[in-house]
Amino acid sequence: MPIQRAKDYYTGKAKKGRFNCGQAILKAFQERFKVEEDLVKEFKSYGSGRAPDNLCGAYFAAKKILEKHHPDKLNEFEVFFLEKAGALKCSDIRNIKKLSCLGCIEKSSEYLAKL
Repeated sequence: MPIQRAKDYYTGKAKKGRFNCGQAILKAFQERFKVEEDLVKEFKSYGSGRAPDNLCGAYFAAKKILEKHHPDKLNEFEVFFLEKAGALKCSDIRNIKKLSCLGCIEKSSEYLAKL
């Protein structure tokens, strides 16, 4: 269950340390999408709204995976995420309060899991 695994990486229940939202997505789907450990490490600095363009880290990580493996799904994912979160930028998502950080991880994971 990559969805639960992603949430566990974020909350620290995975017993491998606690990861930020973007890292949690990458770690949960690491084997399935051949995510390099270097990319997971790079995402350490992308938590708390620090992804490029202040995007949600969970969204940005899923987008990164899609760019490489399913570029044809990028627009569909953006629409899906906007519908669930109300925005793409971390600060906007937090202000709207439609989804928590854990919710963003869950929705990004749900989308990737169905591929």
